[in-house]
Amino acid sequence: MMAFNWSDQIIDMGHGMRLSVRLGKHSERHTGRPVLLLLHEALGCIAMWKDIPQQLAAHTGCDVVVYERQGYGLSSTIELPRDDDYLLEEGEVWLPRLIDKLKLNNVILLGHSDGGSVALIGAASMPGLVKGVITEAAHIYIDHLTTAGITEAVERYETSDLKDKLAKYHGERTDLLFRAWHETWLRERKQPMNLRPWLPRIECPALIIQGREDYYGVPEQVTDICAGIGARAESLFLPDCGHVPHFEAREKVISAVVRFIKQHNSA
Repeated sequence: MMAFNWSDQIIDMGHGMRLSVRLGKHSERHTGRPVLLLLHEALGCIAMWKDIPQQLAAHTGCDVVVYERQGYGLSSTIELPRDDDYLLEEGEVWLPRLIDKLKLNNVILLGHSDGGSVALIGAASMPGLVKGVITEAAHIYIDHLTTAGITEAVERYETSDLKDKLAKYHGERTDLLFRAWHETWLRERKQPMNLRPWLPRIECPALIIQGREDYYGVPEQVTDICAGIGARAESLFLPDCGHVPHFEAREKVISAVVRFIKQHNSA
């Protein structure tokens, strides 16, 4: 079995921003095999992926990059209020800049929830570099389940142990990140969130995954994403699965990722 090693870096992105990155590399690697770049959810961080990056590396043979967006983990902090279009800035500016800093030129983006939305924008913005995009529970607009799910989460944050669970990962940033999430998604906006215009610019194959029981997004999120991308996109609905497919349907998600990579990468 080939050795596989992880290393942690802090990448200076300029403009006072530093991002925390974890790099996983095989000791030997097939030439041309893509790098899997993982993008976390709205309340996520590197640690919250748990063993998923390692499992993906083992099953695909790909090197893996996991990073924390601004405000999360060891990356630079954020200030409130967060802009309505923060997902666009992440996908159009910071993700391409990070890929350039890491000197990656053959990337498959795998994003969960917010990270899935950022991955779609990134794929549209970097057609030459991104060879595939996989999303779990991505949003291209705010639907009634999104609003209801976040509203319910706010109540749980105030009345249950949800805050304590998140604090294990986010520490003193917990309140800040939770506010950044729910205040941005629940407030009145000048323009409704709409990522549809970016979808036709995605030239690479796409796998769009969602749990049938996802309480944060309607099934049309998937069908509308696939319709916007066109024939290059395929959908995967997972039964008895909620908002976190890589944990709730782990084996199915890993198998789907392996199949996707084999299908669209000959190396």
